[in-house]
Amino acid sequence: MPTPADLVLRGARVHTVDPRLPEAEALAVRDGRIVHVGTDAEADRWTGPGTRVVEAGGRLVLPGFIDAHNHVRLGSDDACVQLAGAGTLTAVHDRITAWLDRHPDADWVEAEAFDYSAMPGGRMPHARDLDPVTGDHPALVLSYDVHTAWLNTAALRRLGIDRDHTALPFGDADTDPVTGEPTGFVRNFAVKGLSRDGHRALRELGVPWASPDRQYGRLARSLDDAVRFGITTVVEPQNSLDDLALFTRARAEGRLRSRLVAALFHPRGTTDADLDAFEEAARRFSDDRMRVGPLKLYIDDVVEPRTAALLEPYAGCRHHRGDTYYPPEEFADLLARLDARGFQCFVHATGDRGIRTVLDAVAHARATNGPRDARHQVVHVECLDPADVPRFAELGVVACMQPRHCAPEIAGPGQDWAENVGAHRWHKAWPMRSLHRADAALAFSSDWNVAEMDPMIGLYTAVTRRPLAGGEPWCPEETVDLTTAVHGYTMGSAHANFLEDELGSLTTGKLADFVVLSRDIFAVAPEDIPGTVAETVVVGGEIVHEA
Repeated sequence: MPTPADLVLRGARVHTVDPRLPEAEALAVRDGRIVHVGTDAEADRWTGPGTRVVEAGGRLVLPGFIDAHNHVRLGSDDACVQLAGAGTLTAVHDRITAWLDRHPDADWVEAEAFDYSAMPGGRMPHARDLDPVTGDHPALVLSYDVHTAWLNTAALRRLGIDRDHTALPFGDADTDPVTGEPTGFVRNFAVKGLSRDGHRALRELGVPWASPDRQYGRLARSLDDAVRFGITTVVEPQNSLDDLALFTRARAEGRLRSRLVAALFHPRGTTDADLDAFEEAARRFSDDRMRVGPLKLYIDDVVEPRTAALLEPYAGCRHHRGDTYYPPEEFADLLARLDARGFQCFVHATGDRGIRTVLDAVAHARATNGPRDARHQVVHVECLDPADVPRFAELGVVACMQPRHCAPEIAGPGQDWAENVGAHRWHKAWPMRSLHRADAALAFSSDWNVAEMDPMIGLYTAVTRRPLAGGEPWCPEETVDLTTAVHGYTMGSAHANFLEDELGSLTTGKLADFVVLSRDIFAVAPEDIPGTVAETVVVGGEIVHEA
């Protein structure tokens, strides 16, 4: 008889994501690892007096979800005005007014999840749009994707932004083409405002949202949500060395119950000394609970404000097609240098020209340094030219995608994404099936807090491309089947982050991370996948959540 297990799960439908044993009834766990996968009768041999036995009652068991792109540190802030679902400027005003009625003594008005489509006529917001409801309170409104910020006149004054000071440590202020005065709309907030220098500048300027306590509060709530949703590994894609203290605090206080991979942000101007410090951080944080190492870069921005880099002009424009943050040759040389030092790179790229620039850079790095198993990632892959689909597999590049972003009510007809790209390019939108058929490595993720963290919503969107409330699909030819979608959230994301030997499938010898679901999502209609909850969540053989 084998040594008894610490934990035995039995009476389950175990979907292992391991092709060698696709289905099972039971798992046995000892010392945090899976020691047996098989039948209930076999599991009885692993049960002793001290074994905790969990009866699954026929429920579906999956490997713990690995969310390959989840901004838990950025998170959502309860102290902000919540603008999700405010689809008009009037609705934005109403929510800010109601918040001020409840907080009349507030110094700042801070809001999050502003949707660009709320602005009439498809224009970008202006300080004068906020002034009537915010008055003398400085106001900072973050877009739902946190790539831009919207300020009122009082905030422009408080932050020292005027016609002579528009290149800011936390973004680039738009100016009126006639007067030269700042409009209150700040671009490049994700690249500059979320950087180490940008965050320090916001703190020094007294913006409450940037304070360490507010940051930690957002992180702690997001980590709690991750466990609740069955996310047993979180990949936090953009951090500075300053931010690592937040994660070590969360771990010390017992809030870091999922595993964590933290990527470090590489903005323009990163030095060799910075890279040395990144390597030192990777050496310090390298256990199976918290790992630091990949680098996050940007090649372009986002489609909604027309700042993603497209191959052809935006719809309705004769010439404007967005810019890349680096000239292609410079970016190729940069990626080759980082690749030569052994770094894995996560590169934000949404437009077809931005994506092609990254793929060209990876090809250059391989030609310069020789091929290696680098697993560089193109993150988002929103508008992909068909000619570039096979290059992912050819170059060993991972497509890190967020299925929820392609939902019709977010990006489809009538929404800014679809209208800016134009119907003639909709076939390029989030081509998940095309990439899968071309043998690209797919890693799925939420991009919380840009979209919902719940993997069930991502799975539903991947297999239907329908609105969450039901309705017609958008580009259904690029759906994937549920088995493929689950693989993207488990083994695909494990592979994307060099974790496949330890995580991603329920296989003997691997770490025991798994989730017991309230419904068998393989047996219900797709519209019943949302609302499925994680009833039991196990990380390293320890039950960390029970619904």
